[in-house]
Amino acid sequence: MSAYTSDDLLSPDPARRLASGLEVLGQPEALRGPLSTYLDLLSTWNRTYNLTAIRDPAEMVTKHLLDSLVMAPFFGDQRLADLGTGAGLPGIPLALACPELRVSLVESAGKKARFMRHAVRELGLGDRVTVHEARIESVPEPGAYDCLTARALGTLALILDLGGRLLRPDGQLLAMKGQVPDEEIAALPEGWAVTEIVPLTVPGLDAERHLVRVSRSTGQTSTAQSSN
Repeated sequence: MSAYTSDDLLSPDPARRLASGLEVLGQPEALRGPLSTYLDLLSTWNRTYNLTAIRDPAEMVTKHLLDSLVMAPFFGDQRLADLGTGAGLPGIPLALACPELRVSLVESAGKKARFMRHAVRELGLGDRVTVHEARIESVPEPGAYDCLTARALGTLALILDLGGRLLRPDGQLLAMKGQVPDEEIAALPEGWAVTEIVPLTVPGLDAERHLVRVSRSTGQTSTAQSSN
């Protein structure tokens, strides 16, 4: 029987909100410790360095941590480039939730890169997580990644324009969007196609979320919708 109710997902207590969210997502309770450490680091640094516009730690749980972790089932033993990651979202929560995932955090803002290096050290992720303090188009690893993601970078076309060269031939972009981005899909560059759109539910968040999977096209565009 669950120790939490739906009200806990809206609790002003970040710890309770995180615990209930992890339970809803089917993530292990063992993640509470490292995610709480990351949240504390983010909250502390945010007071000085303005890493994120969200200030309330409880809101950070929902809109940063849980909104990142809802993507975890789609990653495994892969190399992921998280483009324009800001303070490490979704890359750091995904690295914590997916022990086989290797993540490159790409961010050009120096203060955010410094925070991420500190967080990676504190969380003991240095063997699997790398911080690239660089513009996306300057990352010197063409064809090295299985997956790209970008939580708040821009349109699908922009993400692929800046980072598509980083993907292996069979690599994929997994982009988190709100509503289904029909206009962005229609504007995909030649050679790319949506292969799947998955509606997602972020615990405690009353807003639409969709994971859009984009791969190199084999000649025709296909769009499939499935439920998570």
